[in-house]
Amino acid sequence: MKIRSTASAVAITAALALVVSACGGGGGSTKKNGGDTAEAPASQYNAGVTQVVNPSTKTGGTLHMGMPGDFDSVDPGDQYYGYAWNFSRLYTRALTMFKPVPGEEGLQLVGDLAEDLGKPSDGGKTWTYKLRAGIKFEDGTPVTSKDVKYAVARSLDKEILPSGPTYFNDWLDNGDYTGPYKMKDKLDSWKGVETPDDQTVVFHLKKAYGGFDYFAMLPSTAPVPAAKDTGTKYKEHPVATGPYMFKAHELGKRIELVKNPNWDAATDPNRKQLNDSVEVLLGQNEDDLDQRLLSGKIDVKINSTGVGANARKTLLTDPKVKQYADSAPLDRTWFTNLNADVPPLDNIHCRKAVMYAADRSAIQGAYGGPDAGGEIALSLMPSKMTGYEKNDLYGVEANPGGDVNKAKEELKACNQPNGFSTTISFRVERAAEKQTAEALQQSLGRVGIKLEVKGYPQGDYFKLYAGKPDFAKKNGLGLMVYGWGADYPEGFGFFQQIVDSRVIRAAGNTNLGVKDPEIDKLIDQAAAEQDATKRNAIWASVDKKVSDDAFILPYVWAHGLFYRPPTLKNAFVSQNFGMYEFLTLSTQ
Repeated sequence: MKIRSTASAVAITAALALVVSACGGGGGSTKKNGGDTAEAPASQYNAGVTQVVNPSTKTGGTLHMGMPGDFDSVDPGDQYYGYAWNFSRLYTRALTMFKPVPGEEGLQLVGDLAEDLGKPSDGGKTWTYKLRAGIKFEDGTPVTSKDVKYAVARSLDKEILPSGPTYFNDWLDNGDYTGPYKMKDKLDSWKGVETPDDQTVVFHLKKAYGGFDYFAMLPSTAPVPAAKDTGTKYKEHPVATGPYMFKAHELGKRIELVKNPNWDAATDPNRKQLNDSVEVLLGQNEDDLDQRLLSGKIDVKINSTGVGANARKTLLTDPKVKQYADSAPLDRTWFTNLNADVPPLDNIHCRKAVMYAADRSAIQGAYGGPDAGGEIALSLMPSKMTGYEKNDLYGVEANPGGDVNKAKEELKACNQPNGFSTTISFRVERAAEKQTAEALQQSLGRVGIKLEVKGYPQGDYFKLYAGKPDFAKKNGLGLMVYGWGADYPEGFGFFQQIVDSRVIRAAGNTNLGVKDPEIDKLIDQAAAEQDATKRNAIWASVDKKVSDDAFILPYVWAHGLFYRPPTLKNAFVSQNFGMYEFLTLSTQ
C-alpha cells in the first residue's frame, strides 16, 4: 500500500472510456505526462506497470479469479494480507483509499467513504472525517458514522478478530476499552472514536500522528452494522457497501459476488460496476491455477507474488506468453524471522551465525531470480523506499552465497561450535517459501545448523502457528519464513507492525519476535518527527538496529511477475498493492 503525487481523475476516466477489441490485441489510451495519451498495447511485456492495458467501459460478464489457499479472512476487520485488502474494496468502503489508477498517481490517498481526507486538530491528536451523503448497505439501510465507530471498535478485539493490524489498538485513546464483544454496554461512552452526528467521525489519539489518513484507509474502518455482526462468522457474509455483495461463500472453496443493487455510483467516484459477477476459486494447487491462468480459464490470480516457479519459466522464455506479463519492483522484502524465544537463538551470536551462513543467491532463485523475483536484500528495508540508506552489516553484497568462516566464528561465540538443530516453518501454498526453507536447510547445514522443515496453511499461519508465540515456542519454530510489504509508503507503514515489540499479542502477530526497547524508542521518535528528512534518517537507523540485532534474515527485495490474459480489460499494476488493481478489472 502507498501514496504520492496528484493528477486529474478526468484523464483516467477518459482513458477507460476508449474501448478495444475483445481479443485484447489492440491498444487503448492512458495518461502520460501533461495529460497526453498514448497506446497501451496488451501484447507488450511490462505494458501494465505504468499504463492501463485494454481500457474498456463495457459492462457484463463474469470476472473469474482464483487463488492458492484461502484468504486470512474476508471480514474487513480481520484481514492483513495485501491481496485481501485489494479484494475487499470490491464489497467494502473504508474512510480513505488509494486512487485506483496506474503509476505514481496510484500512491495518492483520497476520500472514499469520507468526502475527503481527515482534518487534524489538537496538534495531530484529533482527526475528523465527514461521510459522503447517500451511502447505503446492501439491504438499503443508510450508512452512518455509528457504523464506522462500531467497525473500528470490533477490530480492537484480537481474540475474536486476531488477524488485522493493531494500529487502532496502539494509537487510539482507548482507556480500558477492548471492543463491543466483551464491553457492549461501554460502546457509546468509548472516547477513542466519537460520532457527534450521523455524518461525522472523530478519532482521538493518545499521541499525535501526522499520517493518520493512512490508518483511515484500513479495511477496519469499513462500516459494519452492529445488528448484523456475527463475530467470527461475519466473514461468511460481510455486509456490502461497495459495488458488489456476497451471493455465495463456501469457506475455503468458492466465493461468488454479484452486483449490489444499493450501491450508487453518484456516491463513489473511485469505483465502477462493470462486471455482472465475480467468482473466486479458493484452495487451488498453485501450478494448476497458473496453468488455468495461462490458458485463459481464469482471468486473475489472487496473490501478492504473481505466478509460481514453473509458470515463471514459461513467461520468461516464451515470447508469445511473456508479452502478456508484467514485472515491477515492490515495497516488499522476503525474509525469515529468527525466534529468540527458541534456544539457542536467544543468543545473538547463534542468530548471527544464521545471518552469515545463509545462501541468499539460492533463495533469490526460488523467487524467480533477478529478472522476475527481485534483487538480493542487504537489509530489511526495501531499497526502493524513500529514506533507504545502504546497510550491509553481514557483507552480503560481496558474499551473497554466505560466509561460512564468519558463521563458524559466531557459533563458537554462542557455545555451539558444532552447530545446533531447530525447526523452520513456511506457508504450504507458497512454493517459493518451501524452496526457501530447503535452501536454508542446505546452506545452514554447511556449518552444522540442522533444520527440520514444516509447512502450515497460509490462512492460519499468523493466527494459529508462526504468529502465535506460545505455539511457535512450544513447537520449536526457530526460523519462520515469510515476507512483508509496506502497509503504506512511509517507514512507519513498513516497520511498525513487524519490529515494534509492543504490537506482539497472544495470536495473529506479524512481529514474530523482534523485541528491542531501543527499536521501540526509535519508532516513537520517527512517528513524532515532523521533518521528513529527519524522520527518514530515523527509519534508516531502525533498519540498521534490526540488522545488528539479527532477529530477521532478509534475502530478497521483491519483484512480482504477473500474467494478464489478452482478454482481460482495464489491467494495470497497482503501485500501492504491488499486484493488479482488482477494482478496475473486467472482461468485456
